[in-house]
Amino acid sequence: QVQLVESGGGLVQAGGSLRLSCAASGSIVNINVMGWYRQAPGKQRELVAVIPSGGTTNYADSVKGRFTISRSNAKNTVYLEMNSLKPEDTAVYYCNAQVLILDGRLKTYDAWGRGTQVTVSS
Repeated sequence: QVQLVESGGGLVQAGGSLRLSCAASGSIVNINVMGWYRQAPGKQRELVAVIPSGGTTNYADSVKGRFTISRSNAKNTVYLEMNSLKPEDTAVYYCNAQVLILDGRLKTYDAWGRGTQVTVSS
């Protein structure tokens, strides 16, 4: 019903930058919250940043001042600009969206992308 496709991951040296993108497609009526999560090897998935459709953004303390989340409602796309990257930012980054769909009736669908690898070398 809803697909999220991430792009923009890769290998970068410490101090470098990357920009992640995530495009949503499918039977979308509206998208409320969009966000990015990450999971490092041996660790639980954690929130990186979220952006509601009309509210303020929220960031993990570990990325405040370095990462910026933004979205294009017209394109159903969320972005994550990552600057001053550190080796501890290495993880698989997942896109998430709370999507309003019409499936006989209106309901909220919790969509996840497959993830994109970000590796920061020291």
